[in-house]
Amino acid sequence: MAVDNFIDIHSASLNKRGEELCGDKVKYLKTGPKTTVVLSDGLGSGVKANILATLTTEILITMLNADVPLEEVLKTVIATLPICQVRKIAYSTFTILWVDSRTNQFKVINFDNPPPVFCHQGRVNPLAMQVQEILGRKIQSAEGWLERGDFLGAISDGVLYAGMGMTMNFGWGWDNIAQYVEGVLVGKSHTARTIVKEVIDHTFELYQGAVGDDATFVGLYIRQRHPLMIFTGPPLAEAQDEQYVNQLLDFEGRKVVCGGTTGNIVASYLGEIVEMDLSTMRPDLPPIGMLSCVDLVTEGILTLSKATEYIRHCHCDLGRLRFDNNGAYLLAREILQADAIHFLVGQSINEFYQNPLLPKNISIRRSLIEELVAVLRHFQKEVTVDYC
Repeated sequence: MAVDNFIDIHSASLNKRGEELCGDKVKYLKTGPKTTVVLSDGLGSGVKANILATLTTEILITMLNADVPLEEVLKTVIATLPICQVRKIAYSTFTILWVDSRTNQFKVINFDNPPPVFCHQGRVNPLAMQVQEILGRKIQSAEGWLERGDFLGAISDGVLYAGMGMTMNFGWGWDNIAQYVEGVLVGKSHTARTIVKEVIDHTFELYQGAVGDDATFVGLYIRQRHPLMIFTGPPLAEAQDEQYVNQLLDFEGRKVVCGGTTGNIVASYLGEIVEMDLSTMRPDLPPIGMLSCVDLVTEGILTLSKATEYIRHCHCDLGRLRFDNNGAYLLAREILQADAIHFLVGQSINEFYQNPLLPKNISIRRSLIEELVAVLRHFQKEVTVDYC
């Protein structure tokens, strides 16, 4: 997989009517080149189903991330899940999507969920599933390779059976879902969020607002990576200013400068003056600035702190970020639109912002960056930090 490719992941669920908790659970983890996505569907609905599905996803993610052999992982999960004595089925089903970005290879493991949806070059290609028996239970698996523009998704049976009992006696059905995904790929912007949201919205329409079963769709879409570099704070050694400005300007992606002194360092190198956009000033936030070759220039400490608050409040979801044309909103938007964020953090301390309770070698700026990085990593953003 090309280094400028990105595995874009999104999931959405509908709760069964009358239930506060969803009986389906999705969790995903990116560790180095390995991406693991797990969808589990707990038997029934509500609290019990949610607990069963959560238990299943946690076991799978934890063991797979620890590089436990796949067969041992599956044996552990199957042995852990009891069997419903009435319906003779497992208390929780699951689908695993696994991708190695070094080789383009993907692997799908499916246990009693509907078949996965794989789209290559805009067309759905049904996967040839191999069947193996583990502890008396049938496990399906398939392998393949991903290219830019490919989509791989997993669904719970609540999506499959949407519309049942209406004109569609057996529900929406896998073939219709596959055709719908193809239509989205033809007519809509290509992100995992767009594809998943369109399918879930249509599922809700088929239920006519009265969702008969928990319905979940999770998918990953291979698209071009959107990188961002944020340069904040002057370097410790003034002689290194030019080196780090060059690193910023040579970066292939969006570029942001946070901090008045940092902005002046870049402006001096460019032979410019930072021009202020006073329309973006707020009582608690300074205005943004403008420089050629840089996409956004903001003040430092106050703006970083407010942007972190915005990102935490919207749960790292750009669609939930409340609009306000100020520096913190614009910074948060840049961060949420990016897939991979690289922070270039100067460690020269501005005494005006220094907390006297902190050691002299730990600045408020550094503490803020570490807090923001922790929030972003919690929501699976790819983040790197270079202190200078």
